[in-house]
Amino acid sequence: MKVSVIIPTYNERENLEELFERINSALRDYDYEIIVVDDDSPDRTWEFAQKLSERYPLKVIRRTDEKGLSSAVIRGFKEAEGDVFVVMDADLQHPPEKIPELVEAIESGADIAIASRYVPGGAVKNWYWYRKLISKGAIMIGRLALPKIRDVKDPVSGFFALKREVVEGTELNPIGFKILMEILIKGRYNKVVEVPFTFGLRKAGESKLSGKTMVSYLKHVYRLMRWEGELDRIIKFTLVGLSGVLVNEGFLWAFVNFLGWDKILANIPATELAILNNFTWNDLWTFKDLKRKPLLRRLLNFHIAALTGAVVQWVIYAGLVYIGLHYLISNLVGIVVSFTVRFLVNRHVTWG
Repeated sequence: MKVSVIIPTYNERENLEELFERINSALRDYDYEIIVVDDDSPDRTWEFAQKLSERYPLKVIRRTDEKGLSSAVIRGFKEAEGDVFVVMDADLQHPPEKIPELVEAIESGADIAIASRYVPGGAVKNWYWYRKLISKGAIMIGRLALPKIRDVKDPVSGFFALKREVVEGTELNPIGFKILMEILIKGRYNKVVEVPFTFGLRKAGESKLSGKTMVSYLKHVYRLMRWEGELDRIIKFTLVGLSGVLVNEGFLWAFVNFLGWDKILANIPATELAILNNFTWNDLWTFKDLKRKPLLRRLLNFHIAALTGAVVQWVIYAGLVYIGLHYLISNLVGIVVSFTVRFLVNRHVTWG
């Protein structure tokens, strides 16, 4: 079995010699190659890497007409000859000594092995609190927006291994920022394993974190939601919710005007009929491909989601009114948050 270590670089010249030596030591018992994909670094990383190819099994690709981490990794996949691909950064924050563990996980039956900061035994060194908050927030957004990856603790890791077959013939988006997330959504695989590692300190080069990077990540999540069909699901959920408003209002009017019921009490059966309407259409349309739980269990969970949303809406409404926000604006904010909560509970619990 041959291992291809793919390393996208930009201004990483100072790290290369130590990096290659540590990879060579870690993979001394394997047939391996290193593929450096450099985006025409001003510090001429590609040139120094080429010199080092005299000492290591190294292929250097200098790109002058294309830039970006994901597209660099995709180019590396195309050039790789190995049965197993390992993707890592050149900044020495990804310890090469972990590569054998990732490869062993693949040999033991995993299709994808992720070096994870957020499983027991994993850690991050000397990050400021806001950096940790951004990282955990990005992961939370990804896992909520893309249910397929909700069980992966570190879906934005830049250090991972996979079988060639996982991405072979798969159309990956070169614009995406977090290539692992793209692979987890689009790749062909059955088993994912996470191997704990300590995310180390950068020795040289430039950090990739910036405001532009965060915006790119959100755009990437949005594109994957469209590809996965989650945006269509949200639209369907919204339309069903609007139909429920009509059912609620219609039956409330009928109970009061035709049956003469009390206006307060009539709201209870009207609301229940709207919930049943929404459940039926969501079950038959919005989440028709996700009926894994028994019907009564789904119906109970749907009621819980509706109740949870109602409580959240009231708490937000009351809180915002209390601090002086206009009651109509307060109610609108409550409705939006309530809708989000109900969708997420139904997507991840009722039909999860």
